[in-house]
Amino acid sequence: MSDQSTSLFPTAEQKPARRQLEWNASTDVGLLLLRFAIGGVFFAHGVQKVFGLWGGPGIGGFARNLDGFGYTSAATLSWVVGIAELVFGAFLVLGVLTPFAAAGLVGIKINAVLLKAAGGFFIASPAGANAVELDVVIGLGAAALVFTGPGRIALDRGPWHTRPAWGALCIVVGVAAGLLVYFLLRR
Repeated sequence: MSDQSTSLFPTAEQKPARRQLEWNASTDVGLLLLRFAIGGVFFAHGVQKVFGLWGGPGIGGFARNLDGFGYTSAATLSWVVGIAELVFGAFLVLGVLTPFAAAGLVGIKINAVLLKAAGGFFIASPAGANAVELDVVIGLGAAALVFTGPGRIALDRGPWHTRPAWGALCIVVGVAAGLLVYFLLRR
């Protein structure tokens, strides 16, 4: 077993060379579609919360909902969440500051999932509107965009698209913000 060619852990010289990653237009189109889907849903939810359009509750109704869930300072929090969904959703659609915007939206969805977790997972279940299925999918889509960036079909060309440390930092901040809001701003 002293022969290096049969070792379980090959040396750097024995490992096959990896194929270099190349630009792929399909990936960019896929990321554009993901940004439109995730950002568009968040933007629409922000419009419902802030302006009361499309059957939304408006700021007053959303503040009452947050108060019912036990949040303190529900009026202020309703404005912060509504504006964040509007702005961060638009940023995702446009591909501007994508990791930062997507991480903020992950924090919002963490609260939604934690609040509705007892209601069940599937929308088609008896829990219906209190299910977390859609919140989980949209939150994970936003988390994916934190790490992938917007792709090349975007307005932004910041350094965070090519450095994984930005994605890791953004997701830590987004998750921490979401958990802090949930645990510190509720009665």
